[in-house]
Amino acid sequence: MSDLRPAPAGVDPNTPSAARIYDYALGGKDNYEADRAAAEKAFAMAPEMPLMARQNREFLGRAVRFLAGEAGIRQFLDIGSGLPTQQNVHQVAAEAAEGTRVVYVDYDPLVVAHGDALVADSENVTFIRGDLRQIGDILSHPDLPRLIDFSEPVAVLLVAVLHFVRDEEGPYEVVSRLREVMAPGSYLAVSHVTPDPHPEETAELVQVSTKAGAPWVARTRDELLRFFGDLELVEPGLVTAPEWRPGIARPVDFGKMWVLSGVARKP
Repeated sequence: MSDLRPAPAGVDPNTPSAARIYDYALGGKDNYEADRAAAEKAFAMAPEMPLMARQNREFLGRAVRFLAGEAGIRQFLDIGSGLPTQQNVHQVAAEAAEGTRVVYVDYDPLVVAHGDALVADSENVTFIRGDLRQIGDILSHPDLPRLIDFSEPVAVLLVAVLHFVRDEEGPYEVVSRLREVMAPGSYLAVSHVTPDPHPEETAELVQVSTKAGAPWVARTRDELLRFFGDLELVEPGLVTAPEWRPGIARPVDFGKMWVLSGVARKP
């Protein structure tokens, strides 16, 4: 996106956005100078971050293929979806199975504007604006029941979003609420930044990102396991993003993968 183009209503181009920083890391163009500056500060400290972003995106695709294909899930709730790119959830799910329905949720108005344009002609996909931290507003959104029936199995996707919810904002309570409304046979997919490989570097990176206006928090493996509650992790469990059911073996330095990923089923 050219910075010469006026920002859509409700979008502050001078404040970094997590969705637009992620878009920049993936090589997208829907970002502003403030997003690129914040991203480059982080990349200077952790050059592997663009690779982590791509690996996280690839995990999402593999997880959706598993859920729509092997697990037979036909409805997806993708919260914190980020800006549309290639191989979006509804596209991957439709390739794996017919009749899939997808609701995307994001709090960034730019994401919703782009998303609405992408799915304008689809009856089985919609974008709604909502903040994960206000999960009650998402679950009571009037557009949700048209595509999501919580009495049937659903896949809830929380991919690279929970690390933007600070402890004092109740991330565990939010995910617990989601687990409660999910029917038996539903699945929860989570990916999250962890400090486990390099705690000191991660702490410094968190400080830099926070000062740049894009705060986030890294959580340990044990802290991430709490999000799944009594759900049953499917194989291979909670692992780095490129280790989760890789379709093609690729040379990846797992010591530089600061993202843990997992999918779990509600019995």
